[in-house]
Amino acid sequence: IYITSSTSPSKPKNARSKRALQKREPKVKENVKTALFIRGTSTTEIVNEALSDLCRLKKPDSITFNKKNEIRPFEDDTTLEFLCQKNDASLFVIGSNSKKRPNNLVFARMFDGQVLDMIEVGIEWAVPMSQFKTPKCTIGMKPLFIFTGSLFETSQPHKVFKNMLLDFFQGKVLKSFDLTGIEYVISVTAIGSPLPDESNVNPSRVDGKIFFRVYTINMKKSGERTPRVELEEMGPHYNFFIRRTKFAKDEVYKQATRIPKSLKPKKEKNIDVNEMGDVVGRIHVGKQDLSKLQTRKMKGLKREAREDDSDDEKPTKKLKN
Repeated sequence: IYITSSTSPSKPKNARSKRALQKREPKVKENVKTALFIRGTSTTEIVNEALSDLCRLKKPDSITFNKKNEIRPFEDDTTLEFLCQKNDASLFVIGSNSKKRPNNLVFARMFDGQVLDMIEVGIEWAVPMSQFKTPKCTIGMKPLFIFTGSLFETSQPHKVFKNMLLDFFQGKVLKSFDLTGIEYVISVTAIGSPLPDESNVNPSRVDGKIFFRVYTINMKKSGERTPRVELEEMGPHYNFFIRRTKFAKDEVYKQATRIPKSLKPKKEKNIDVNEMGDVVGRIHVGKQDLSKLQTRKMKGLKREAREDDSDDEKPTKKLKN
């Protein structure tokens, strides 16, 4: 999904500010999105470690706010809009802790300087990256995502959470890739079932958990061209469950996911894809004269001279004894 971004226009005062505004203008191929990791008014060690570990996975396109900030995204989003314009960031992770919602993380996205959607998750179990005494991935490398569970296809909160994670790490579906360019895997597994909601206030509620795991990829010799792959847990290790959600309106989401004309695939004439997925092409040729078709030259196919003669037989002379 291509989520474009834009900012409110303002008149530049000098060349430096003009270049900065041009950098923020909408582009056909958007820049890598910057993510802000913010601490709320009250946090715990679990929340602080989660923010630092997620920030490390997002580096170098991440900014951490170590000081506490009075921010409540579901009640007032003006602070997020201010930080979005000031830091040119469109992704947020806010950590907080309260008696009603302990060990809380809020994932938020922006579009056109306003909040697009938000998902609040609670941390039920956490193991920070520092407790795994294993090699870590290189900063700036993109992960390989594995999403397991039917909820990512049937539940609206899980669909948005999956799309948000891919947007955080600029995920794309690739037909092929180089094995040497992948160093770690993020596995996200959803287990649960929808809850009955008699009031029909939140019909997409789900009673379940989301298991977030990160593994490094070790490639070893296999005696063949393809190496043998082994996974070793790198951390962090989380068990999430979804709390509050705020989805984008259909009109706004349609505008945010609009694909530019230059990126749309051009339709080629006389080329279709059949039911089996094979590419079928049609070629238009002129009418062929089969009488002029060159065949294999064989003695049995040669024309005899008598075939070309007319049906009238020539008179023959009688021999005298």
